[in-house]
Amino acid sequence: MSTQVIGSTGNGGSNRSASGPVLEVRNLNVDFGVDKQWVPAAIDLTYEVNAGEVLAIVGESGSGKSASSMSLLGLLPSNSRVTGEVLLNGTSILSASPAKLRQIRGNDVAVIFQEPMTALNPVYTVGFQIVETLRLHNEISPAEAEQRALRLLQMVELPDPQKAFRSYPHQLSGGQRQRAMIAQSLSCDPKLLIADEPTTALDVTVQAEILDLMRNLRNQLNSAIVLITHDMGVVADLADRIAVMRKGRIVETGTADQIFNNPQHEYTKALLAAVPHLGQGDGEHDVDITAALAAATHTELETVGHDELERREQHLLAQDREAEVPTPTTDPVLELVDVAIEYPKQGRVPAFRAVEGANLTVHPGQVIGLVGESGSGKTTIGRAAVGLLPVAAGSLKVVGTDISGFRPTSKELGKVRRHVGMVFQDPSSSLNPRLPIGESIGEPMFLAGEAKGGELQKRIEALLDQVELPRAYRNRYPHELSGGQKQRVGIARALSLRPKLMVADEPTSALDVSVQAKVLELFQNLQKELGFACLFVTHDLAVVDVLADYICVMQRGKIVEQGTRDQILRRPQDPYTQRLLAAVPLPDPEKQRERRELRAALQASTD
Repeated sequence: MSTQVIGSTGNGGSNRSASGPVLEVRNLNVDFGVDKQWVPAAIDLTYEVNAGEVLAIVGESGSGKSASSMSLLGLLPSNSRVTGEVLLNGTSILSASPAKLRQIRGNDVAVIFQEPMTALNPVYTVGFQIVETLRLHNEISPAEAEQRALRLLQMVELPDPQKAFRSYPHQLSGGQRQRAMIAQSLSCDPKLLIADEPTTALDVTVQAEILDLMRNLRNQLNSAIVLITHDMGVVADLADRIAVMRKGRIVETGTADQIFNNPQHEYTKALLAAVPHLGQGDGEHDVDITAALAAATHTELETVGHDELERREQHLLAQDREAEVPTPTTDPVLELVDVAIEYPKQGRVPAFRAVEGANLTVHPGQVIGLVGESGSGKTTIGRAAVGLLPVAAGSLKVVGTDISGFRPTSKELGKVRRHVGMVFQDPSSSLNPRLPIGESIGEPMFLAGEAKGGELQKRIEALLDQVELPRAYRNRYPHELSGGQKQRVGIARALSLRPKLMVADEPTSALDVSVQAKVLELFQNLQKELGFACLFVTHDLAVVDVLADYICVMQRGKIVEQGTRDQILRRPQDPYTQRLLAAVPLPDPEKQRERRELRAALQASTD
């Protein structure tokens, strides 16, 4: 890889430092000792990052991007071996003593970890942890450290810095925890910030806010940032330069515009092709959505003139596919009428009403996308549909049976559940680690008395064929499979009783884009082949665009808008839906800049 100086691409970065790179990595190799032999995780990596610049290191899980970045600070386990040269402001740090490394961590280099709940100490308040970091690296009084901590919490735009200072991590939302960890990372004005998947588990609106925050902080502090991610939308939003990793090696590098608009390596092309984005079937659809959003709110983008906006609106009207879906003649598989769902009282914690006045109908063969941010109530509806939560008010019918009055252990509910399958968000925790996957797939059929002995084994093999897993995998345990393979097992188990209704709760949110694309294609093919109805719960609108016929949008326990896919994605009426669409990052730097300006205009008009 060339270390030629490349300027910012216009994503907001500062000019490169005249005094040279902040970070220089030369011929870095990372190996792990496994079964008495060295297994390479990163091979011959060479790159550099300058002040005020964002270098995105992208690739799938197992490509070595996180392992190579953690090796810079000596954060790998004891069975690792790191060779090569790493310079921080011209000083070698790879051979630094543990005491020197502790001084560098937090002071000169900070890390934003993927999961703030595990990175923050659960037994100390957020304020205590930031104060501790400040006093560890600076000779200041507790009062001065507290004042600086509050300023940091204000800088990361937490709504109530005083409250956040006194709160424990579990008392903050996911986005607030991520902001608190960013505040802790920035406490000593680091020269280099390593952000390891900083937005993976966040909703699109919260993700957009975190990316705006990182962009503003980069401009204020002029820090160099290494962004580790597999989300190409995030890369398009923030990165100046990109290094693409595969199997431990950097296979391609260049500016954001070069990588997105003219990728050279076949793997980079495949990675970009696998990214789901709004309007995949229509080349102009991404622009159409932006124009529709702008028109819906009478917002005129600076980057889109009035004539151009009007032309796009006319194009929308001419090409609109908003014809109403014919009313199905068959009885619905799932029907909610004025449904309210509560989480029951626990000890001193009062009952919490998570869903209010929900009306929703799913007919045979339909795929309904249920979208919204975390806490909107979408997963609650999915859990109630399979009888895991009681209905506090209204009527909830599953396959023609009203289950709203059933007890969770009732036989009647058990009979209804045989017609419902569920695919969970995290396949690792939903599969029994002690059972081979063949037994996990066959267990529902055996317990329901549908098959046993040789017939059961044939059904298990047929299900493995359907989800495109080798039959030999039936004797493997979950830990021996990749994330995508485990999710395929989860789908096979959910299909085992040939359900009439499938409830899929964020089944692809934890997967890499290429694996996600394969799982979505598999899910789509199975749905068409078997004809089951599906309630697909997600916060990823691009995934819904690929799968769903009809979309329901939820906010704070209420369905605020529902309609056909084209109505919701091309003609959103509710301001919340408009903001949700505007927050979806596009895997294209130019279009993403335009979308970002639209989102700011929408936010300003709402405020």
